[in-house]
Amino acid sequence: MEPQFHPTPLWVPSQTVQQQAEITRYMYWLRKEKGVQVNDRPTLWNWSVLHLEDFWASVWEFCQVKASKPYRTVLAERSMPGAQWFVGAELNYAEHALRHASSTYPAVLFRSEREALREVSWEELTRSVASVAHTLREMGVQRGDRVVAYMGNIPEALIAFLACASIGAVWSSCSPDFGITSVIDRFQQIEPTVLFAIDGYQYNGKPFDRRPMVAELQRALPTLKGTILLPYLFEQVDPASFTRTMTWNEAVRHHEAPLTFEQVPFDHPLWILYSSGTTGLPKAIVQGHGGILLEHLKLHRIEGDLRTHDRIFVFTTTSWMMWNTLVSGLLVGATVLLYDGSPAYPDLNVLWQWLQDAGATAFGTSAGFLTLCMKKGLAPGTTYDLSRLRSISSTGSPLPSEAFHWVYDHVKQDVWLASTSGGTDVCTGFVGGSLLLPVYAGELQCRVLGVKVEAFDEQGRPLINEVGELVVTEPMPSMPLFFWNDLDGKRYRESYFDMYPGIWRHGDWITITERGSAIIAGRSDATINRQGIRMGSSDIYRIVEHFPEIVDSLVIGVELPEANYYMPLFVVLREGADLDDDLKQRIQQALRRNVSPHHVPDEILPVAAIPRTLTGKKLEVPIKKLLMGAPVEKAISLDALSNPDAVHYFVEFACAFRATQEKE
Repeated sequence: MEPQFHPTPLWVPSQTVQQQAEITRYMYWLRKEKGVQVNDRPTLWNWSVLHLEDFWASVWEFCQVKASKPYRTVLAERSMPGAQWFVGAELNYAEHALRHASSTYPAVLFRSEREALREVSWEELTRSVASVAHTLREMGVQRGDRVVAYMGNIPEALIAFLACASIGAVWSSCSPDFGITSVIDRFQQIEPTVLFAIDGYQYNGKPFDRRPMVAELQRALPTLKGTILLPYLFEQVDPASFTRTMTWNEAVRHHEAPLTFEQVPFDHPLWILYSSGTTGLPKAIVQGHGGILLEHLKLHRIEGDLRTHDRIFVFTTTSWMMWNTLVSGLLVGATVLLYDGSPAYPDLNVLWQWLQDAGATAFGTSAGFLTLCMKKGLAPGTTYDLSRLRSISSTGSPLPSEAFHWVYDHVKQDVWLASTSGGTDVCTGFVGGSLLLPVYAGELQCRVLGVKVEAFDEQGRPLINEVGELVVTEPMPSMPLFFWNDLDGKRYRESYFDMYPGIWRHGDWITITERGSAIIAGRSDATINRQGIRMGSSDIYRIVEHFPEIVDSLVIGVELPEANYYMPLFVVLREGADLDDDLKQRIQQALRRNVSPHHVPDEILPVAAIPRTLTGKKLEVPIKKLLMGAPVEKAISLDALSNPDAVHYFVEFACAFRATQEKE
């Protein structure tokens, strides 16, 4: 199917908005201070990727990065992997996160299913970070040691992270909704010194006791010197019932502890993130102080127009890279809004209520959440005061065109809606939005500054207005330093550089339009390639899930012997709906008309649920592997799923499918 472009924008930034945007001020600064003649967003992007060293040096200077030792060169080695950025510089991420401390507005606002509102001042945040850092040093934590957290999206997790960063230790976290095996699979790899943990949490109105999991974690992590346990679900917790454990209150008792910042090299590890782990042991992705600092300053200030006194909310858990992106809002002096709980409890209005109550100016969410609100007929703009809300960003999966229209019809007409796509691997976006460009339904406005994104065909040739592999042809500061325990770099190279040597292949299908906007069409390794015609799964979901009878769907394409192809479509029906012949026929006709006659499914089958990862992604590739004969233990890690019971149907279906194939 040829990409469908939308010539009429849904939103155009006013002259006032453009003139007052931070990116406009940045371009003026470039012209005045550097003699770089850039006057619009396309010209700026071209300059940023053609003059990579000059661009990142300008971000450093414009955002006033503070280094105790200056850098000798911006980019000593330009190859991928192995690029070396800002060699010689020493700095500290936490120092930048706390340098905007002010008494005129809060650092953090927090709400959960259990707690109405908690405000954390900059003074309290700074004092708590200093105290916890002092405790960590007392426990023997040194620069380079790993510190892990099994905590929800709460202020204590943010405090623990900044304390860890301030002393040069390496942070890593998992949300307490992760199964214990999944957490152990991640944390055992990096041999942590200290564990921050929570005694339990509440989700969807239900309490979940995590004390047994904390004890099991302690047994599974022999390198631990100690644990800091926060009573959150229960009023009190007995640390004596655990091994070498103190309470959170004991960790923050050092009220007079001075706050110091360990100065570390630009490429010193800041945190470790993890791949989804659906097909094997999760990759432990290491990212650095300087690379994340510089990338997130660019992301929030120059691209995102986020400033002091702004308030940023992203619905996330501590296991998703969006948490790391959210807390980086502190780097520009913004107030960070945290929420711990379900986005649908007591109903889907809870986050919109939080946006109103907290006075949010920027809202980050998933395409799934916006689409669900649309399907439920919500109209938040008429129910809540969202007058302060300037931007909404959507990520996690492509945002359907209908959801774009819903935002402007039922949330707010004068809002900047940015659909974005990036990855845990770089903890930022590849393509996203710009306050200087119009918004078109179904499109991502532009490629991100400093990121040389292209759409490649199989021969490595760039494409325009055609679907291709999303690649990055020049290095980025936030690319992984390495994978933990990948001593020879083999797993790192195989993950990104196997298809196009020296060029990062991310694994998404992308179309770059002639206007410079982009359309993401799903994962390239889950692509439906029927009769040589490639189709991203999101194109099919966009049509199927538009039917009011359909709640969720999963499409799989399986290559069979003798050039045959099998393409089943699994659908979750709305309560009361029936997958009768009429509905099947309407779905087939819609796909034939709107997608391609080649991509009408061979079967449409009802299922109770679509299996998803803990970060909400559909299990397209693992289910495809099951259908192609892989044993379930090789294809799927059940502990990495939010709904592992949903897999049972697909295991039985795959067995029956393979038995049929063997008979034929």
